[in-house]
Formats: sequence, C-alpha cells, structure tokens
Amino acid sequence: MPFSLVPDRVFGCYADITPDYLAERGVTLLLSDLDFTLAAKKTPRPDQPLRDWIADLAAHGIGFMIVSNNRSGRRVTEFCADLGVPYQGHAGKPSTKGLEAAMERAGAGRTHTAMLGDKLLTDMLAANRAGVLALMVEPVGGAVTAWQKVLHGLQSPFKAACRRRTAKIG
Repeated sequence: MPFSLVPDRVFGCYADITPDYLAERGVTLLLSDLDFTLAAKKTPRPDQPLRDWIADLAAHGIGFMIVSNNRSGRRVTEFCADLGVPYQGHAGKPSTKGLEAAMERAGAGRTHTAMLGDKLLTDMLAANRAGVLALMVEPVGGAVTAWQKVLHGLQSPFKAACRRRTAKIG
C-alpha cells in the first residue's frame, strides 16, 4: 500500500468535479467524505445544489456513496437518508477498510473508484493506500477553529505539489 499524502487533483469544491471528468478517468463509483467536503459540519440537511450534483452523477452512470469517520451515526444516517444515498460509517480512515467495504457493496474495483475529501491525513491517505483516485476539495465553510487552521495550513505544501504535477500533465 503506497503512503502518500499528495492528492491526484485539488478542486475548489465538489461541484467542480464533473461527470465528464470522472468518466474520462474510468470512474464509475465516487466515494466521498461528508463533513467539510459536501457540507459544513453544522449543516443538518443537504441543499439543492448537492442534490442536483449527485443526480447528475447518477444520470451519467456514476455511483455515489458517503464514507465517513463521523462519530455521530445519527447525523450521517439522517443526512444520507435525506439525500437518498448509501453510506459506509465508522470508516476508520486512513485505514482502507471503509473504502474497501464501500467498493465491495457497490461492486466496483479500485481502478474505477475515486475518493473525494478535504483532509490529507484521513481522506487522501486512505485513497492513496487503497489505490483509488484521490480527489481533494477545499473545506466547505473554511477552517474555523485554531486547530483546523493549523491543519489546513500544514496541507498547503501537499496541495501545491499536486497542483504543480497537474500543471505539468496538462
């Protein structure tokens, strides 16, 4: 299992990831973190733009599942039920177990799966260790607490390395 914190691509937000982008890379299953990736942690229900984005993925044949470390099973359960998507809870990222369980449930292999998240030490490390496409977004709502600001500051060099690599590829 490779140990890398560098994502394959960094986006401003989830909506910047199009079905065409995923299809060009052979992705048929998009796994996603929830908090700060799709919605701010305090957001109790999905908004319409998120619903529309997931519907667009589905219309293009791309499956979607939330893979979360969230300790509040109730929050994730309610959010996903309202959104109408499955989830893999208590994923234990950066362990690959949650991602592997989600891929097995969806019937998708590593080469056809991407993981979307906002944190290097959990989401991107798990994606890279699992051998799936690692897609990172800036945190929804930004870094709020002092710890989040430090954590996101420490992520900057890795995101910059990704952007440099992406610019070279074209």
